[in-house]
Amino acid sequence: MKRYGVLTAVLMTWTAAAAAQGGSGLDEAAVTRLANLALACVHREYPNKIAHVLDGDEDVLPPRQLTPAFYGCFDWHSAVHGHWLLARLARLYPSLPVAVQARAALARSLTAENIAGEVRYLGRKGRETFERPYGLAWLLQLTAELREWQDPQAQGWAAALKPLEELVVQRLKSWLPNLSHPIRTGEHSQTAFAFGLITDYARTAGDGELERLVRERGHAFHFGDRDCPLLTYEPSGQDFLSPCLAVADLARRFMPPARFAAWLGGFLPHVPLEGRGDWLPVAVVTDPTDGKLAHLDGLNLSRAWMLEGIAAGLPPEDPRVGSLRAAAAVHRQSGLAAVTGEHYEGGHWLGSFATYLVTGRGLPATALAR
Repeated sequence: MKRYGVLTAVLMTWTAAAAAQGGSGLDEAAVTRLANLALACVHREYPNKIAHVLDGDEDVLPPRQLTPAFYGCFDWHSAVHGHWLLARLARLYPSLPVAVQARAALARSLTAENIAGEVRYLGRKGRETFERPYGLAWLLQLTAELREWQDPQAQGWAAALKPLEELVVQRLKSWLPNLSHPIRTGEHSQTAFAFGLITDYARTAGDGELERLVRERGHAFHFGDRDCPLLTYEPSGQDFLSPCLAVADLARRFMPPARFAAWLGGFLPHVPLEGRGDWLPVAVVTDPTDGKLAHLDGLNLSRAWMLEGIAAGLPPEDPRVGSLRAAAAVHRQSGLAAVTGEHYEGGHWLGSFATYLVTGRGLPATALAR
């Protein structure tokens, strides 16, 4: 049996409704295995892929010195959402033994000194585009998780992160008005997915200006879109995000159900009405040791949560809800089956996507209560 092979069977029983009931639907073994994926990498420095511009010899430094809080998990953004995973599970499952380990890892990383190092690095001239938008959006998701965690230690971490949070927010507020076109890729630079995370953060933080900027860009870029080619042009060979579904998952955050239902009919007209789940085929990874090809495992996970989000944005009686949820279930099963930790190419990040899915993060409270 693979190291994390039991995880799949346990996670299959998890539902968004269970998350709303205090996280009681996921047993200790599954929580521990998910947490262990992040614990195994947040302070693992190598292998490491640095998106790093050198201005001189003084910039030739090991990752732990360049970005002292988020140097593990192969790359900066994966380190950030690995820390989010630990915060998420420790918040939902505070009584489990692994929560102690998660807290210790968070305490090791999220110190004022380490965050000051992150601010120095990101704040250097020439690094204005660093991890924009994907990594920056996940950084805000981490701070949102800590803001919502009514725990003194978590609030201390949130305070330590504040200077980096403020830098990221300022950078996004400067960038959004200048962004003239959407980025419709299925990888890190995609704007629709990042806009969704940023919106959720802005609402948690009460940042109306940031939310307004995202809404304006969403309206200009996407809310007039029609006939998105989900079934003909997706997926590309190394996608981990769906360009079409991410737009719909963003739109439901800004439209009331009736308006969203009408808009979705023009945007995704091919969603069936009879409750089938096979209308959107799952992506197949042919080589899980290839880091780019393994992206498709993440696509299945992100498709699952986006499909659930789209369904949650519709009126409950909408005839497309059954088909959206059925397709989400098929993608959930395939995606979770890949979260084994056997190969570091996927093990350093798929746990975060699985946790986002199975804990219902990003879904409205009304959907979690169903």
